[in-house]
This record gives sequence, structure tokens and C-alpha cells, in this order.
Amino acid sequence: MTVLRIPSLRIGDLEAKIPVVQGGMGVGVSLSGLASAVGNAGGIGVIATPGIGQFEPDCHSNPIEANRRALRKEILQARSQTNGLIGVNVMVALSDFGGLIQCSVDAGANVVLLGAGLPTSLPDSLPLGDLTQVATKFIPIVSSARAADLVFKTWKKRYNHVPDAVVVEGPMAGGHLGFKREQIFDPEFALEKILPPVIEVVKIYEDYFSKHIPVIAAGGIYTGKDIYDIMQLGASGVQMGTQFVTTCECDASPAFKQAYLDCHEEDIIIINSPVGLPGRAIRGKFFERVMSGVKEKFKCDWKCLRSCDFKKVPYCIAQALTNAKKGLLDEGFAFAGANAYRAEKIISVQELIDKLVEEYMAAAQLAL
Repeated sequence: MTVLRIPSLRIGDLEAKIPVVQGGMGVGVSLSGLASAVGNAGGIGVIATPGIGQFEPDCHSNPIEANRRALRKEILQARSQTNGLIGVNVMVALSDFGGLIQCSVDAGANVVLLGAGLPTSLPDSLPLGDLTQVATKFIPIVSSARAADLVFKTWKKRYNHVPDAVVVEGPMAGGHLGFKREQIFDPEFALEKILPPVIEVVKIYEDYFSKHIPVIAAGGIYTGKDIYDIMQLGASGVQMGTQFVTTCECDASPAFKQAYLDCHEEDIIIINSPVGLPGRAIRGKFFERVMSGVKEKFKCDWKCLRSCDFKKVPYCIAQALTNAKKGLLDEGFAFAGANAYRAEKIISVQELIDKLVEEYMAAAQLAL
């Protein structure tokens, strides 16, 4: 008799009993509260670094140290609340990319996910001659097999080492997207299409380094059946963000969560972010002003994003996302995945994980 169970996710010597990585969501949407709850439920909880120091008293006068201090506090707080796995998402586009990675490693993060750009290099402060000395696992986020190959090939040449896993994110994800606007709704760029070529590329490096390198699928995965279906295509696990926003433990304000509960499918739009990438967000009064040509007033204390020309952009995305996290949605906006309109109620992280496992098992049973 076949015993059905949801498979675990193994990344090197780490094992998540539930193959779910909670997506890193900034500013301040996924901090230690959400991450530790996901870790306790058997998944990998992830703290988002963008703007994390916005809530420190010296965030304007000493932004680099404020961000690093806040990140250390959140990692240690999460570690004190769970024995599960805790990760950190660091955007490649951040000006202090290297400093935040080193901070994550020093504070004991189990994994560091590297997104919003291709992480072809790591900070010099790491033991680049022998990355096996670092307990933290490194996981780039890519949107194509070509991008995956570039990252892996570069790491192989520079470090004689490759990432410990890779996330391939499709165009249905929330937040910044690694696609051109015209590709977002093109079926040829759907997650199901781009996943298999990434798996093929990674297999080359698995064979060369004689190690298992899990490919984690992301972008539009919402139910346990979605998890089952995408794992049947070869994914070792999934990354999910949207579902975790409407949980009790999510670190965003009640108003932010309510925006998910209130939105309809037509309210979820593609925006042009000041970062230089398209993004998916929930429509609101803030966008109505911006799209009408109004330039929002803001002060840039430091250039937090390397690609941002703050003198030309119509608004500060860090400020807009901070306002949204606080519940000031008329002065900001909520990033959201394409399925955000499906949210119906606030539940606990454990209830969500239990539901996903139940749905996965039902899909697996039907397939027998």
C-alpha cells in the first residue's frame, strides 16, 4: 500500500518538512513574526531586507547601520521564536547588498535568497576561496534558464562553488518582476514553461559538483494542488508570498491585509517601478495620483537602490511601501501576486500550511 505524504525540501544539510519557502515581502511585511511562524509550521520563513531599517530611530541619519541593526534584531528575534528554518531575502539592487548578506550570515540565517537582479558576485567579506565554510545557504532568484546558467557559470569560475538551490520565479508573482511588460501575460513565459529548462541547466552543475541543487518554483502558486502540479514538473519545492499576507502572524498592518481581502481581480495591476522593473500591485488612490502625472513629495536620505535616480522618479518606492505597511494606503501601495483577489479571510500560518498539505494530498490521491 502506497503511503502518501508531502515531500520535504532538502537544501544541503537543511531540511524543511514542508516544501514551502515563504516569499520575502518588503517593506516590513515579512519580518520575524511571520518568518518564525512559517519556520514553526515546517516551512522556511523569510525576512525581507528592503527598507527594514525604516523603523529604527536613526533611519534617516544613519541608514546603513539602521538597516543592518534592524536585520540583526529580526533574525535573532525569529531564531528565539522557532527551531525551524529562517531565511533572508536580499535584493541585488540594494546599495548595501554585500553588507546585508554578511549581516545575515553573521546573525545565523539558514538561507539567503538573492533577487531583484542577478547575483553574479558575493561580498569580499565572505571566505570566497571556500564557501563550504559558510553554514548559510545561498539561493538566487531567476526568471529564465539563461539567467540561471549565467549565475551558476560565474560562481563556478570565481568560487569553484555554485548556489545551494535556485528559485525560478514566473510572471504571476507579486512585487518586482524579472520580465519585460509584454512577456508578463505571454504563455511562453508562464512558470510551467520556464521551469523545465532551468532544471536542465541546474542538472549540469549538479553532475559537475556531485551535489543535489533543488529548483524551487515561484510565482502564482496559491493552493496545495498548485504545489503538487508544479512538483510533478520537477520542482523540489515552492516559494509563496501572497497567501502569507492574510495570516494572523504577517507583520503588515491590518489595513494592508484588508486591501487583499477587499481587492478584485481587476484591481491587481502592472506598474512601472522606480527600480526600473515592472511590478504587480493593488490599485488605489496613490496610483491614481501618480498616473495622473502628480509627482509625490519625498526626501531621499540615501540612495537605497543602486538603479534609482531619485531626482527623476515620480515617487519614492521605499516610502510608498513603508506607508502601506503602516496601513497608510492613500500614501502608498501594496505589492501583491496575481491571485491576491482570491483571499477570503485571515487565518493563522499553521492553518494555512495544514490547508496546503490537505490540498496537496487530495491532488496526489486523485492522481493515483
